[in-house]
Order: sequence, then structure tokens, then C-alpha cells
Amino acid sequence: MAGQFRSYVWDPLLILSQIALMQTIYYGSLGLWLALVDGLVRSSPSLDQMFDAEILGFSTPPGRLSTMSFVLNAPTCALGLLYFIRRGKQCLDFTVTVHFFHLLGCWFYSSRFPSALTWWLVQAVCIALMAVIGEYLCMRSELKEIPLNSAPKSNV
Repeated sequence: MAGQFRSYVWDPLLILSQIALMQTIYYGSLGLWLALVDGLVRSSPSLDQMFDAEILGFSTPPGRLSTMSFVLNAPTCALGLLYFIRRGKQCLDFTVTVHFFHLLGCWFYSSRFPSALTWWLVQAVCIALMAVIGEYLCMRSELKEIPLNSAPKSNV
């Protein structure tokens, strides 16, 4: 298959590396957004904002701030999809994988399965935003013109 354009070879080490990288980007940027938002309102940061499903919501100020941070994190992670995944076909896969591991992290952290409806709604919105923006950015870069070598033409 050497003659195919963008032939795909299954590489488990690459896939695991990309998953670990996207997870790092997800939590790193979420932590930065939470720190920025907490700094603006002079609130103390906590891991509960990231992993406790009961905090996310619209009824309390900390819930609204955490929700805003999660929503702002989605386009930030979409940039990670653009720079490190680079394939529009794989954006949804990596987005769902990142959020699945976040579900497991929330479950482990709070010792109970997330049952708050607002948590599920926020995660669904974030999955949709991250996947759609990531796919749009990746497709835009995939559809760029391929520059051809413009060697001088010989007149025959």
C-alpha cells in the first residue's frame, strides 16, 4: 500500500500516546480555565470543581463558574485535536474517549456514579462543541491546496 495517499497503518503506541496527550490537554486547559475564573471572582480553587458532578449547575455561582470553564475548555481542546490528532475522522473518537475517561475520573473521585442531570447536559454540550469545532478545524486544514512543484516548462 505504498502508493496510497494518506494510507493508515494501525499503530497502538501512537493511539495511546495521542489519548494520553489529549487527556493532558483536557485537564491542563480545564485547570487553567478554572484558575482564571476563580481568580476573577476571588474564589478558592478545588478539585471538586473538576471532578464532583454535584457542583456543576446553573443555580449557584460556583456551579455557573465551573460550567463556564467546562464550556470554554471545549474549543481549547479542539485546538489540541487540530495540532495533535490532525484527522477530522478521528475527532469524535478522541473527544468521546477524553470525556469517557473524565466520567471514570469523576466516578472514582466522588465514589459514586454521576447522576446529576446538569453534569450530563454540560458534558453533552462540551462533547458536541469539542467534536464539531475540532472536525471543522481539521477538515479546513485537510482541504488546503497541496502546492505542486512549479518547475520551468520546456517548450517543445
